[in-house]
Amino acid sequence: MTGVLNGKTCFVTGGASGIGRSTALLMAQEGAQVAIFDRDAAQGAKVLAEIQALGAEALFSRGDVTSRADIAAAIDAALDRFGRLDCAFNNAGIEGAHARLVDYDEAEFARVMAINVTGVFLCMQLEIPAMQKSGGGAIVNTASVTGLVGWRGAPAYSASKHAVIGLTRSTALECAKQGIRVNAVCPGVIETPMGARVLQENPGAREIITSRHPMQRLGAPEEVARAVVWLLSDASSFTTGHALTMDGGLVAQ
Repeated sequence: MTGVLNGKTCFVTGGASGIGRSTALLMAQEGAQVAIFDRDAAQGAKVLAEIQALGAEALFSRGDVTSRADIAAAIDAALDRFGRLDCAFNNAGIEGAHARLVDYDEAEFARVMAINVTGVFLCMQLEIPAMQKSGGGAIVNTASVTGLVGWRGAPAYSASKHAVIGLTRSTALECAKQGIRVNAVCPGVIETPMGARVLQENPGAREIITSRHPMQRLGAPEEVARAVVWLLSDASSFTTGHALTMDGGLVAQ
């Protein structure tokens, strides 16, 4: 490892599994102090132990990204423990139901938007002032290839990820002169618990979705983690407002 995050404090939402877990571990390996935020306390405790086993400093806060109070408490805990906030990875999200728009449940649509969009909005509202006090920072939001193209049967998820990219770009412009960079990652289908649920619920989906990726495979969470760490590090110091596609060539077709 190169230590590209040495001395930095990183805040990760949805850090208890999947892409969030892989990124939190890589942050620690790259020298960061890591504050994990997730609603799953049991899994969060496991990731905390994994990070501490690497010899890195970390803490876990349980909470929901739809709650401003929960997010504020988690960021305050990170500031109390580490004294600063330099990086944030707003990764928490859900896939929502799989259904055509005309059949989509209104309450389910609202739930997806609340977690995937309002959650990112609230996190950035609270992260940015903390970063300003630390002299600047970097934020990465998890979007998706479905934020760049449509996806049949996933109207809420696709709409939410389009919105995340819009929030990312607008906030990047607002923060450009404040020393805070804001970018997004747009993964294709990744081998995570969320991805596994989608594939299990739809027979034959693995073969169909794999075939849509020109590289003829799904992505690994570690591959996304490496991109996130690069975007948060000083190695990408002139990059802001960017939605980085990581999809095995899916949207290049």
